[in-house]
Amino acid sequence: MKYSVIFTVMIALLFCFTPEAQSQVKNPLKIVKKEGENRTNRGVDKTIDKGYDKLEEGIGNLFKKKDKKGKDTEATENAAGPGQSGNAGSGANQTSGPTLNWAKYDFVPGDEVIFEDNLAGEENGEFPSRWDLYDGTVEMAVLDGENVIMFREYGSTIVPYMKDPKSDYLPDIFTVEFDAFIPHDFIAIAFVDMKNQSAPRGSNYLYIRGYGMELNPASSDLPDGKNLANSWIHVAIAYTSGKMKAYINDTRLINIPRLSFDPIGISFRAIHAGDKSHYYIKNIRIAKGGVKYYDRFLQDGKIIANGIRFDVNKATLKPESMGVINEIATLMKEHPEVNFSVEGHTDSDGDDAFNQTLSEQRAATVVSTLKKMGIDGSRMTSKGWGESKPLDTNATPEGKANNRRVEFVKV
Repeated sequence: MKYSVIFTVMIALLFCFTPEAQSQVKNPLKIVKKEGENRTNRGVDKTIDKGYDKLEEGIGNLFKKKDKKGKDTEATENAAGPGQSGNAGSGANQTSGPTLNWAKYDFVPGDEVIFEDNLAGEENGEFPSRWDLYDGTVEMAVLDGENVIMFREYGSTIVPYMKDPKSDYLPDIFTVEFDAFIPHDFIAIAFVDMKNQSAPRGSNYLYIRGYGMELNPASSDLPDGKNLANSWIHVAIAYTSGKMKAYINDTRLINIPRLSFDPIGISFRAIHAGDKSHYYIKNIRIAKGGVKYYDRFLQDGKIIANGIRFDVNKATLKPESMGVINEIATLMKEHPEVNFSVEGHTDSDGDDAFNQTLSEQRAATVVSTLKKMGIDGSRMTSKGWGESKPLDTNATPEGKANNRRVEFVKV
């Protein structure tokens, strides 16, 4: 019996070292090592190298993790964005977009817009005019009828075009928002202007994936195994004097009480972009400030909210507006003595009479939404001022963004 067991084990070991078995074991490691060399040569960041190390330590474990999240590499590498051809097939990752519950969204944008790009007036095929290039190939494109910034080469990286890009142009309190289409892997946000500023790199990257986010030391996935690759997502980032939060759609995934670095600039980086794998962003906004709404109300007698967004030339609320509206509703519930005149304002684009009507309709929409959230309608009135009361110049995108606002005025 003893010799029979030993003989069986020896036969099994000999089979493991047949040429066919060796090729099955060695080939994945050769592929991984070769990919590792390529990534090192291209200067890919430490976080990617760390992921590569995990591949070497346990290929099988990593494959199990990918299967769990529904991110089959072979399929996603061939995935195409909307309007592109591709052979990724259908499935959960090929949806047109998630069903969102924005009622729990608590992100509130900064008070003053310091960089805004809705890509209006950009020419298809040209480099986006409000940006500078650090690496790769980035061009304007029209996707499903909308202007988008397209990353189309490995390592493609852009930075916002600022007046003094070498300075620390991110305030102590700021927010960043944009929409992203990520076919696979990730878009990285570096909190340094990679073209104009010098700062340690590696730990200051926020990695945004279809299924979650990572910013050292925090990492979190979307609930219920969601993977929103190949669909548009809304990304929001809030920084307050060392503390950072970050969101995908209605879910907060990053909440770091004290960062190990000081954000001084920003870069958008799509490392794995390619001719058959385009990454896209649009509706980019950076804003500074953020005083609590009730403190603002006590100090100024009104609350100015530029985070309430509407569809172009319409009074239809965008989902990301609910962060601000939730805050207003909470304030009114906690302070029943507070009553508001809800007043809409527009920029100067378009016809004066149209803007007047539009501002009235938008203010009424906000009041109607607050009523649905349980606020007594007798505590609110609505009014529109059109373009007649600008806060800022209408000669720049940032100024126009500041003028498009809803004010909650004490009555």
